[in-house]
Amino acid sequence: MLTPLAVLLAVAGAVWGFIADRIAARWPVHDDASVRPIDWRTPVVVVVGALALGGLTLRFTDPVPVVVFGIYLVVLVLLLATDLDQRLLPDVFTLPAIPLAFLFSFSGLNPLLPQGLIVATIVAILVPLGLWVISIPFGHGAIGQGDLKLLVSVGIIAGVARLVYGVIYGAVLAGVVLVVLLLLRRITLKTFVPYGPFLIIGAIWSILVIR
Repeated sequence: MLTPLAVLLAVAGAVWGFIADRIAARWPVHDDASVRPIDWRTPVVVVVGALALGGLTLRFTDPVPVVVFGIYLVVLVLLLATDLDQRLLPDVFTLPAIPLAFLFSFSGLNPLLPQGLIVATIVAILVPLGLWVISIPFGHGAIGQGDLKLLVSVGIIAGVARLVYGVIYGAVLAGVVLVVLLLLRRITLKTFVPYGPFLIIGAIWSILVIR
């Protein structure tokens, strides 16, 4: 049920999405020191931010998971903005998220991972490694190191099933978007398109929707 708190969080998420887009337009500093103006990426991040935070209280009821997953989703929205702008998922966010996700799940307060932390951690490491191995024949940069580090924290905080679903949803979304862009001739088969944004949206979807 849509509640006033959910609406308030959705508005806050939209505002944060706009702020995240403006941060990404400036940081990390572009090679030419330019600042990207508002463009199509801005509404994408705003909408994702609104849906992400707006869905928090619809998914979780206890305050601790709401706060922890709220912080995690705030970070994911900023990473989405950064990857859309600079094709980069900074280590300053992806690496600390791993031990923090582990501590939260280890505490027993994570409703998405009531048990099986060891298995989740092992799979959260193996899945990114597997994706990296699969990407080797496609050349350097087929999948970013930041994408792989992000998936580790997703697996630990969301569990094995949601990690797998997130990767699958991300891949399906990427395929749909790429086909549409190819048909519209906005990209070619040689155009590099970052996979991180699709993984992030898939992760958000799996955390908030998958039961």
